[in-house]
Amino acid sequence: MASLSLSSVHFSSTPSRSTVSTSSLSPSPSLPLFRSPISRHSRRLRRRLSFSVIPCRTSHSFATSTSQIRCSLDEPLKVMISGAPASGKGTQCELIVQKFGLVHISTGDLLRAEVSSGTEIGKKAKEFMNSGSLVPDEIVIAMVAGRLSREDAKEHGWLLDGFPRTFAQAQSLDKLNVRPDIFLLLDVPDEILIDRCVGRRLDPVTGKIYHVKSYPPESDEIKARLVTRPDDTEEKVKSRLQIYKQNSEAIISAYSDVMIKVDANRPKEVVFEETQTLLSQIQLKRMIRTGK
Repeated sequence: MASLSLSSVHFSSTPSRSTVSTSSLSPSPSLPLFRSPISRHSRRLRRRLSFSVIPCRTSHSFATSTSQIRCSLDEPLKVMISGAPASGKGTQCELIVQKFGLVHISTGDLLRAEVSSGTEIGKKAKEFMNSGSLVPDEIVIAMVAGRLSREDAKEHGWLLDGFPRTFAQAQSLDKLNVRPDIFLLLDVPDEILIDRCVGRRLDPVTGKIYHVKSYPPESDEIKARLVTRPDDTEEKVKSRLQIYKQNSEAIISAYSDVMIKVDANRPKEVVFEETQTLLSQIQLKRMIRTGK
């Protein structure tokens, strides 16, 4: 597990002002280095680490230009997150968005929105989907690039969920200047992932997901109508895990400089405590560097 730490922080002052410089990150949320005579500056930094949730606009008219994506001067957080099926990625995405106000971008949601809206990209994607073929990378990349180009993503930052999945996709994003500040890789042992998937049950009435061991239904009535999703058989889960591992090895090499593996075989609150700390440290480093 990689860790980040604030080392090498130096403060120099002149009669008129103080300056702050840093060379690395620190995981400690307690900020032990900030002491008098700069306590007021320290308190300002702590207050600025409190984030509010900002609603996101949901228009589905996306640009398809291959020009580079550029964020605002304030450089909001840019996060990629990846994890195997049943790793808890969806839950962590929800918690991150709630805490940091990032724009959540999922390629599955983008595809459905484009197809539903009948856009040019949506029509092209639908042809492949109807034939049972995978949607080509160039179409998916165009959708992602268009979404990242919107003002809400550039202003508030973004959380790219489960994408890129291949090295070629990562290269395409890199050519568009799309690089994350951090790539969170949720790590769970295979046997735990298989148990999570095989034990899942779907309520076809409410769409709610239960688990026979860890999250049983509230009543016998609900229990009687639960079904197993077609993809949640042990054989299919193992096949999906194998594909995921093959692709993730290439992704790790593409983002090795910003990738951090997070132990996701823990309660969701504990996992989020770690991810929140990691993202907050990135914000803190920028505030120190810019003196804001």
